[in-house]
Amino acid sequence: MKIIGIGVDIIDNKRIKESVKNKKFISQVFSKKEIIQSKKTKYKTYYFAKRFAAKEALSKAIGTGLKKGLSFKDISIVNDKFGKPYYEINNNIKKLIYRKLKAKKIKIFLSLADEKNYSIAFSVIHK
Repeated sequence: MKIIGIGVDIIDNKRIKESVKNKKFISQVFSKKEIIQSKKTKYKTYYFAKRFAAKEALSKAIGTGLKKGLSFKDISIVNDKFGKPYYEINNNIKKLIYRKLKAKKIKIFLSLADEKNYSIAFSVIHK
């Protein structure tokens, strides 16, 4: 496999702690699946901060940022049965990746971490 995109993002958890108090922010940035899953977690700030960073990291790996045809809600971060995070992307993102990176068959890897003050996400796109 060949790496065709790498992205990383770090976020100050205080910024997200204030933002998640606003229901409009949550509904504009996070998918229904992410919002439902958030109800099962005790640490909402870390939960949302890592997902926010993951969306930013993927946009950087694609090379577009979040302004050029990519929306936060096009991306969901979910966990497998072992807790490993992964991306669920819709057709808009798949088309964008094909257009921008010239790749149809891809695999996207995601790593998330948090500490008291910061959350970080790292994405790698392979073809």
